[in-house]
Amino acid sequence: MDFFSDSPTLTAAVHALSIILSFDRLIFLVLGVLVGIALGLIPGIGGLTGFALLVPFTYTMDPYAAFAMLLGMHSVIATSDVLTAVLFGVPGASASQATVLDGLAMTKKGQASRALAACYSSSLLGGLIGALILAVMLPLVRPIVLSIATPEILALTIFGVAMVSVLSGQAPLKGVVAACAGILISMIGANLQTGQLRWTGEFLYLEDGIPLVPMLLGIFALPELCDLAIQRAAMAEVAAIDVRKGMMQGVRDVLKNWLLVLRCGGIGAFLGMIPGITGAVADWIIYGHAMATLKGAKESFTKGDVRGVIAPESGNNAREGGMLVPMLAFGVPGGAVQAILLGALMVHGFSAGPDMLTKHLDLTYSMVWSIALANIFGAGLCFFLSGSLAKVATLRYSVILPVILPIVLVGAFQASRSWGDLIVVLVAGLVGWTMKRLKWARPPLILGLVLGVLIERYMSISFMRYGMDWLTRPGVIGLLSIAGLVFFSPLIKLVRGGGLSRQAGLRFEPRLEDLFHVFVIGIGAYMLVTAQEWHFLAKIGPTVVASLLVIAGTISLVGKVFLHPAAGAKAGGGLHMDLHNEAMPTRLVLTRAARFFGWFILFQLCTALVGMLLAVPLVMVAFMRVEGRETWRLSVILAIGVTAFMYGVFERILHIDWPTSLIA
Repeated sequence: MDFFSDSPTLTAAVHALSIILSFDRLIFLVLGVLVGIALGLIPGIGGLTGFALLVPFTYTMDPYAAFAMLLGMHSVIATSDVLTAVLFGVPGASASQATVLDGLAMTKKGQASRALAACYSSSLLGGLIGALILAVMLPLVRPIVLSIATPEILALTIFGVAMVSVLSGQAPLKGVVAACAGILISMIGANLQTGQLRWTGEFLYLEDGIPLVPMLLGIFALPELCDLAIQRAAMAEVAAIDVRKGMMQGVRDVLKNWLLVLRCGGIGAFLGMIPGITGAVADWIIYGHAMATLKGAKESFTKGDVRGVIAPESGNNAREGGMLVPMLAFGVPGGAVQAILLGALMVHGFSAGPDMLTKHLDLTYSMVWSIALANIFGAGLCFFLSGSLAKVATLRYSVILPVILPIVLVGAFQASRSWGDLIVVLVAGLVGWTMKRLKWARPPLILGLVLGVLIERYMSISFMRYGMDWLTRPGVIGLLSIAGLVFFSPLIKLVRGGGLSRQAGLRFEPRLEDLFHVFVIGIGAYMLVTAQEWHFLAKIGPTVVASLLVIAGTISLVGKVFLHPAAGAKAGGGLHMDLHNEAMPTRLVLTRAARFFGWFILFQLCTALVGMLLAVPLVMVAFMRVEGRETWRLSVILAIGVTAFMYGVFERILHIDWPTSLIA
């Protein structure tokens, strides 16, 4: 069916636009956009909380207004969550992880306004691309989506893991090790096929697996905040940000790279059509694609290249439109959010499937227009506010840290509402900071954590439904072949360029990076040995992944120690890291890092004793007075303001659960 020549489709699209532009429905769309922007600014909350908040109010509403509000809310979360990602290195949601890499680097260069404008502009265009693709693909999508079965999804997830070699710069084997570690972490807990408990010990918390949100905040957010405390400076050294110049430059960057926006938007929309491909997965695939295809990207990405924020943000918002295609076409939700949306659709008396493409085409295209208009309103509002908010990056660390830390803890606790979440975010923070200092890529770890569950699930389904025949499907062969080329390319390059360095000789004195190598290999070996006692279906995945970790880790370590020791020392890491072009002694770095994590532990202890709402003002005032020598007046006013905000938003509006305590 040709969209542009099909008059019923065009008539429905025009009629749907007139419906959405009526005042009583447009006002609900704007309300949803405002809620989505607010939720996007809060790390760890995300779209699920927004749907839980808004869906109950939509059951008695007009369906056009109801879905306009819901889609308006969800469409702009991926736009507004870049603010904390760019300014503080704290991804507001899993889909903004890749934006942190270049966005935060730009902030440290004093280019926060430029980075934010580039994010909002590319998000706007990506959202419009997604809406357009949704509109055009709906009549055509059924045969396309039906051809994508479980084996193809499995092959695509394996391809996503293979892309870590691209994301790991000059040390691709370390990226493979990190990805394998993430997959093994995702396998902790009860195996779905056999019920076998894996590496849970005596902890009931681990039986359901380790949640993504506290791992995400620990691996990405805490290391950046810790380095801020170590440096004891503002995020950006520029005292004043030229808002107009920076914002306009960001817009020009996006227009200059319009082909990149179009390409990444198309990829994001396509990935969104595939059920089970989450925002975190699509984010890294798109970022890896940009790094592999753009000129000079391998050298400039992660160092403040504006293209490194344009690519993932273009794909993020386009993915939102793509995800509605399988849900509306034949009732296959791509994730938890789409499942809730499908339930709301049924409550209003509609059935996803052919009826949505025939009888209720007006409602279907009202959703398309809702996504498009929400992106326009959301981006415009973010543009209006971000010029002032970007100046937050120039505030002192002693003012920023006590404001961000409580929000990180609240976001982490929403994963499973257990104290285990807070312990996980602490441990993950220590691991993430160590990886950052020793030059280990952190994105592959999170990517492995996200994809690990999917790989094991889809592999079991593929074998049960197709036996070994799933390996002969054309789509699977193509994707696995590409994944194999990507995965084995680091080893091939190492062998071709290897050989013992005659000039360097052998090096036997260990460095910190070597010790971390040994630690990770040891963990992998332990998990490999312990897995052999389990049922076959429960141990096959851990055995393959742990073996791969040990092999890749050993080859990487041998390469660093014996093949290229000089290069390894140069790239290796130690604990020296150049922050703001100023190297710091190891002892001072360790001391300040210990103080930061000490305050984080103190916050948790106070929360366990008196409750979080009482712990927030107490720890904030203590931190500002002791660490920053701030005045009593500023410390008390800021502490009261943050506490009031948390009470108003989290307690009165979102009605979230708080960590249990002994007294409160």
